[in-house]
Amino acid sequence: MCGRVIVKTSVSELLATFSFAKRAEDDGLDDFAPRYNGAPGLEYPLIVREPDMPGTRFMSARWGLIPRWMKDTKGGPRPINAKSETVAEKPMFRAAYKTRRALMPIDGFFEWKAIKGAKAKQPFAIAMKSGEPFCLAAIWERWREPETGVEFKTFAILTCGPNEMMAAIHDRMPVIIGPEDYTRWLSDIEPDPHDLLKPYPAELMTMWPVSRRVNRPANDEPSILDPVPVPDDLFDDD
Repeated sequence: MCGRVIVKTSVSELLATFSFAKRAEDDGLDDFAPRYNGAPGLEYPLIVREPDMPGTRFMSARWGLIPRWMKDTKGGPRPINAKSETVAEKPMFRAAYKTRRALMPIDGFFEWKAIKGAKAKQPFAIAMKSGEPFCLAAIWERWREPETGVEFKTFAILTCGPNEMMAAIHDRMPVIIGPEDYTRWLSDIEPDPHDLLKPYPAELMTMWPVSRRVNRPANDEPSILDPVPVPDDLFDDD
């Protein structure tokens, strides 16, 4: 799964990097601050294309999907991930996958490796070798609270099997959409671009061990990304 992300690039820098997407007056991004240890339940920038609006735009959405048909979320699931293998069929996700796909610009994400004989897992930060921001595949929804009429935008990240690098620490990874496929992924003309839901090339990525301080979302500062030493035999049980 993918349950923690790094979005250290500012909104203005994201706009420059992903210049095909524009800002809207009501995008909700004015108060967005960089997240070095971003957890679910918070607001993040997304790139979307809506059928009733021209062009591609940024907007703010909360991580944890609420389908639009849900009447009461007080105890209902708010999934943060959707498996690429079943996203087109599951009632929770299929409508959003068909017509409300999104890109989530990030600088990296975290994953944890189980250690044989140890209770605590070793966290790793994962990013591009180039150091540039990249985009995760996401699906999003609009949900309106029945009592107040207040509208919420929420999303989930798609996951797939691991590439060669990620397989050393976990059996899943988030789906990464390359720049050449941004337009196709966001288009609502094609209801199931399933061939894009695949592991990203490992040779373009890098990972490094970080402190277990990342386990607490409250630890959200640049130092959380500092590499730490790990035992030489960390991968001997693989």
